[in-house]
Amino acid sequence: MKMHILSGGRLQMKKQVYLPDAMPDEKITLPVSCYLFRHPQGNVLFDTGCHPTLIEDPEKRWGSMARAVVPVMAKDDNVISELGRVNLTPDDIDIVVSSHFHCDHCGCNEYFSKAVIYVHADEIKRAQDPEMEGRGYFQADWDHPIPLKEFNGEVDVFDDGHIVLLPLPGHTPGLTGLLASLPNSGAYLLASDAVPIRETLDLEVLPSHTWNKDLLTNSLAEIKRIEKSGATVFCGHDLAQSSTFKPPEEFYS
Repeated sequence: MKMHILSGGRLQMKKQVYLPDAMPDEKITLPVSCYLFRHPQGNVLFDTGCHPTLIEDPEKRWGSMARAVVPVMAKDDNVISELGRVNLTPDDIDIVVSSHFHCDHCGCNEYFSKAVIYVHADEIKRAQDPEMEGRGYFQADWDHPIPLKEFNGEVDVFDDGHIVLLPLPGHTPGLTGLLASLPNSGAYLLASDAVPIRETLDLEVLPSHTWNKDLLTNSLAEIKRIEKSGATVFCGHDLAQSSTFKPPEEFYS
């Protein structure tokens, strides 16, 4: 099995959202990462990042939220273009795992019409709440005529221990991480927004937009346990960490 890391866009926000001691006007740059697994039984994509049209008119898709969560992406800075760098198209993807249905993580789901989308049942319920529209969730990002596979609890995608989905609620009700076991490189935990930046895990400073702080604290304890067992934790939006990632044409195996 091979793992490629693909860019799904780039955002800027107020740094105080993640680190309350930051200056009020200080910004933080947040890369958006997607992960491609080439498994003998199928191609799996973890998250699809931001929609390409955000480059042209962010407010058309995200409304006023685009003023607080500002896309700073280049034209080809999206998962569709990134798949092309490894000679794949969306039609080559068999399974899309949505860590959660926030717009910077499922923005390109619509392009994967031949895949099955795995998503936690609690996340679907949250996204379907009309009060959530425009508050991180946008129906245009997640509501498509593509088969959904709802789940609760852990899921071993191919029943071989190589790709295991782990519920890590707190940021949202159904946030899900992915524990990948690679034969040569070892274990990687894709923590998504359970650990947006490394300080969230190291300092346990919870982002201000956390849905449930108690659940997130419990999830962080589980992530620390997994990391202590030898897994490498990949954060959802850590700029320093993302600078160490291999380019899409290379892979972890």
